[in-house]
Amino acid sequence: MSTAALPAPALLQLIWLASPALPVGGFSYSEGLEAAVDAGLVTNEATARSWLLDQLALALGRADLPVLAQAFAAWQSHDGIRIAELNDWVRHTRESQELRQQAEQMGRSLVEWLRNGAARDDPRLATLAALQPAPTWPVAFALAAARSGAPADAALQAHAFGWAENMVQAALKAVPLGQSAGQRILQSLLERIPAVVEAALACTDDQRQAFTPMLAILSARHETQYSRLFRS
Repeated sequence: MSTAALPAPALLQLIWLASPALPVGGFSYSEGLEAAVDAGLVTNEATARSWLLDQLALALGRADLPVLAQAFAAWQSHDGIRIAELNDWVRHTRESQELRQQAEQMGRSLVEWLRNGAARDDPRLATLAALQPAPTWPVAFALAAARSGAPADAALQAHAFGWAENMVQAALKAVPLGQSAGQRILQSLLERIPAVVEAALACTDDQRQAFTPMLAILSARHETQYSRLFRS
């Protein structure tokens, strides 16, 4: 299915999933950005844009989005073994306690959101909820997106947009920046998302990776940072 022919119900469902208002707590995380500000690595609009563009390409594009694409296909065939493998990979490759806790907390919250909606009778929801010690955010999002009837590329675009909007809002508060600067950064991210999604869709298990040393170091530092606005 082409995104150009995306039915209105599927499109609206993806917009809903990408919304910062989705009650999964995404707005409360900066994913190391706050620590980068504290370390003097992000100080203005230009450095915030550069940081987030790098994170989109090197972190989201090489790890979460490929997992989402692969989990999306696994949910369509309800392949529980494959889902568990992908969920374990996400947990084991989170390079700090905060990043792992974020993935698990947002995953559990999305399970509750699905239980309170039309997915409560979907047998795949029980498979998701049974993942131990917790379902992770990309794997849970993949089920919610697969249920929408949208194609995989649209699901990845929605996920990436939701991430971008949350991260820009974090930059506005942490740097801090003005709303116009935030919109310019968001525009830069949106221009890069299609290519990042295309690469993620073609990514194999052997190519998928989670290797962002500076992000890992800053995330670990954030755990003991004296003054914090965000949970990561």
